[in-house]
Amino acid sequence: MQVKIRKTQIVLEEIFHEGGPVAAKPVRRGAILSVIKNPFAGSYHEEIQEFMTTLEPLGAEMAARLIAAMGASGDEIESYGKGAIVGEAGELEHGALWHVPGGYAMRDAVTSSKAIVPSAKKVAGPGARIDIPLTHANASYVRSHYDAMELGIPDAPRSDEIVLILAMSIGGRVHSRVGGLGVEDVKGEDGLR
Repeated sequence: MQVKIRKTQIVLEEIFHEGGPVAAKPVRRGAILSVIKNPFAGSYHEEIQEFMTTLEPLGAEMAARLIAAMGASGDEIESYGKGAIVGEAGELEHGALWHVPGGYAMRDAVTSSKAIVPSAKKVAGPGARIDIPLTHANASYVRSHYDAMELGIPDAPRSDEIVLILAMSIGGRVHSRVGGLGVEDVKGEDGLR
């Protein structure tokens, strides 16, 4: 079984302020979305795990392309997240196939990445959007990096497709001020603190 890609989209943004003072260094966020054919669309398949291994090279390629598009290196990425939108002839479990190849691809590409990669998935039609959660890549308890990116592609997923998504950020929320564990206090031992 091979991965059949119809299209890829890269989204980049810089956030200078959210109504408060202009940040000395803007937050940079990016995402990469790949629309693939769902090999399981249309009928129930008991055995689907093998496709996770098939998706691993795509995960690695997407992570590398996103970091490059952000003009960054792996040690600059501070937060990440992943997700999938499954077309209506598929099922939610087909989106769950992205957990391992998408998550580990980012963890391998980001230098300090002990934290779990947060995820979201849904079944929906073309033009559907999804909020991809972002958390600090090395310590999930860093509140300043709790964020999300709303993403989607106007003509995807078609009923027999899946939109696979990786998202990353350099910096937390631009006007973060709700306390909690600060980036400067991260120990980086357990993925939490």
